[in-house]
Amino acid sequence: MKILIIYGTVEGQTRKISRFMENVLQENGHQVVVSNASEDPPSPEAFDAVLVGSSIHIHNYNPLIKDYVHEHIHSLNNKPGAFFSVSMAVASSIKEEHEEAEQIAENFLKETGWNTRNIWHIAGALKYTKYNYFKKLIMRSIAKKEGGSIDTDKDHEYTDWSQIKSKVLQFIANLKI
Repeated sequence: MKILIIYGTVEGQTRKISRFMENVLQENGHQVVVSNASEDPPSPEAFDAVLVGSSIHIHNYNPLIKDYVHEHIHSLNNKPGAFFSVSMAVASSIKEEHEEAEQIAENFLKETGWNTRNIWHIAGALKYTKYNYFKKLIMRSIAKKEGGSIDTDKDHEYTDWSQIKSKVLQFIANLKI
């Protein structure tokens, strides 16, 4: 199968997740093209399936991802696809944080008109070394409130790689049925 992965990222965790998905798919014999939404991504027309992902920042997804979905909505709604949402809310033990992330994803799909039923919520990372001074303070405060790491001298990854591998392989297995 020929699979397209489009992503939008700020600090790079969604890119890292996309590249991991690419490796899983290639190891299972699929052709994969990965593209950052900021780099003139290809149309989904020539692909058998499409995975689209973005991180949540300030309760919104990357606007370039929203533009991509709007521009290619007809094609996306006529082929297998999945939306992967990357956020620190997924790593939280607070139920309301998870519910908020789910609502943001639902709103995104409703706003864009994309009717995918495959929505994957993936924990991101605290990229303290990439934050400016003020963002570092804000993210440290949020992490402290939610029991995350507050050591700002290094980055902290919360992504569950085995969960991602499982979701990708299940998605592909369902396409073969």
